[in-house]
Amino acid sequence: MTYAGDRVLYDADTHIMELPDFLRKFADPDIREELALVDYGRSIVTDEEVAEIMANGSRHSDSHKQTLIAHGDRMITEVKEIQALGSFDKEDRVIANDMLGFMKQVVFATHSLRSVFDPSQKIADRIRYGGARAHNRHMADFCSIDSRLMGVAAIPLDNPELALAEVEWSLENGLQAMWIPHRLAGDRSPTHIDFNPIWARLQEAKVPVVFHVGGSGIQLPRAWNNNGRGATRDWMGGGENVRARDAAVLHHEIETFVAMMVIDGVLEEFPSLTIASVELGAGWVPQMIDRLDHIHKSYSKVDDRLKGFTRKPSEQIREQMAFTPFVFEDVGRLITQSNDDLYLFSSDYPHTEGGRDPIARFESCMQGLPQESVDKFHSGNFLKVFPHAAH
Repeated sequence: MTYAGDRVLYDADTHIMELPDFLRKFADPDIREELALVDYGRSIVTDEEVAEIMANGSRHSDSHKQTLIAHGDRMITEVKEIQALGSFDKEDRVIANDMLGFMKQVVFATHSLRSVFDPSQKIADRIRYGGARAHNRHMADFCSIDSRLMGVAAIPLDNPELALAEVEWSLENGLQAMWIPHRLAGDRSPTHIDFNPIWARLQEAKVPVVFHVGGSGIQLPRAWNNNGRGATRDWMGGGENVRARDAAVLHHEIETFVAMMVIDGVLEEFPSLTIASVELGAGWVPQMIDRLDHIHKSYSKVDDRLKGFTRKPSEQIREQMAFTPFVFEDVGRLITQSNDDLYLFSSDYPHTEGGRDPIARFESCMQGLPQESVDKFHSGNFLKVFPHAAH
């Protein structure tokens, strides 16, 4: 018996827990030493855990591995983060996949893209895109061992020509989604016509754009914490991750990005381009859709671009996009407030944030829905956004 049981279940969010040399191991020699080692300082993974794994030849000990396997279909509930089976070892990941039972898994990095995606890191293009290439090589290698693994490429948009070249390399090397930071691309909007060749190429290849937490800043500007009330802790007990006030507005940047993609006509111009928003929540989606439809109705009287739309924003989003709710969000309520074409199952394996039993948590909210709606959440909406997963 697997964790998924007899469900046909596609997972829109799983992860690699990178070891320190994740980028350097696959980097071009001329930049290898200039790339930062992967730093777990802002997570619940300790330096001691990482050091023990590295000392064991970058593998879990045989005894630890056997303990994980003994958990069987409860593996996902018992062990998380870097101690989980297959969190960094591709051969172990095959065993974990057998135990999880998901048809496909979209695989993201965890900590290795901070310097590549963060615009505050004032690095040359050769380092930013060299780091992206190193990530993408490693991701392609990790996922090559099992057809159930759908590797995600990192595509910074700061340089449109280099971004397109990285898209081409990633397509040629079997990566099946393109992670684009949900922020401004330098001094340009990501909807700038300079990026149209990227959207056109992905539309042609039937490979989606994906957004994910970490693709933009996860913390409010420091001034918002200058409230005279003292420091607060993040949800893991420290102070360097997502704190309460950060979590309250985490969706603002992705909502802005999606709204601009609609209003500036990118979804209209590229009607077969698909997009998934992952680990950024979905509670904000129904209201955003209503607002965009209202804006289209009102402003199309004076805005020629909006006037030329052949589909309402709600239709564009329903046909081309999908969103992963957080495990604590009521997906049944979200479906009722909008429609059942918009939401995707995700486990976030092996991250703690995915919860101990995401299947049970999500299904408990959908008991009153038709089975067709449940099936869309489990698989149908995934196959809309990731059409290659059906092959």
